[in-house]
Amino acid sequence: MKLFPFSASERHCNVVQEVGDVLTAERQVATTVFDLDGTLADTSRDLIAAANACLGRRNGAWLLDAEIDASTAFAGGRAMIRLGFSRLGSGWSEDDVDAAYPIFLDRYAEAIDSHTVLYPGVRDALDTLAARGCALAVCTNKPEALALELLGRLDILGSFGAVLGADTLPVRKPDPRHLLETIRRVGGDPGASVLVGDTANDRETALRAGVPCILVAFGPTGADIARLAPEAVLDHFDSLPAMVEDVISRHQSETALHGSQSGNIN
Repeated sequence: MKLFPFSASERHCNVVQEVGDVLTAERQVATTVFDLDGTLADTSRDLIAAANACLGRRNGAWLLDAEIDASTAFAGGRAMIRLGFSRLGSGWSEDDVDAAYPIFLDRYAEAIDSHTVLYPGVRDALDTLAARGCALAVCTNKPEALALELLGRLDILGSFGAVLGADTLPVRKPDPRHLLETIRRVGGDPGASVLVGDTANDRETALRAGVPCILVAFGPTGADIARLAPEAVLDHFDSLPAMVEDVISRHQSETALHGSQSGNIN
């Protein structure tokens, strides 16, 4: 079973040959794992609306703004609740955040896709990757039931062989086991996988798992995403299939080269 046909791998064939041709004919299936919020879809408006419905108004105005606070929306429900409470002033604690969180989830579930849209090019990119034999999965810190519901409403749930949410396992991102188990469930191998995400949390997860990372540049923190030093930065999903090929191929070649150098030292 070959890694789906990487034109990029040909550019590295000389390196691979020098280290003993570790990329053999029996290669692992390539796996692309996606974050959900801020990566596949812009969910910020529905997340902010649910948080506001939970928090209420101050002087007639909502506490959170869909534009200004979009990056906080992608940091999760508790992050939005904390931000809202901070704007109300002192006198709140993490116990208050914990108490408000289930209410937020209920409000979000009631209107999960009122304003949510896929980023341009997502469907075509998923179809192209699948056609090339790439296994696809989602690893998100959104509760699993909500992730499945949203992906179904966006009509892309069938593209993924596995969807792991914040409550699927006892751990979640940035714990690397969340990502590694996602890869395992689609029959993948970390050495032939890549994580596509949008935050420092995704970058940390990939680093800890030893998996290369592609970060998107079209989210609210896109302008600063390069400072996280991912293996690649994605400006549009049209570029993703070729980028996945190149990133995995480079990762495998570099891993093989480092292994050869270690062997020579020993």
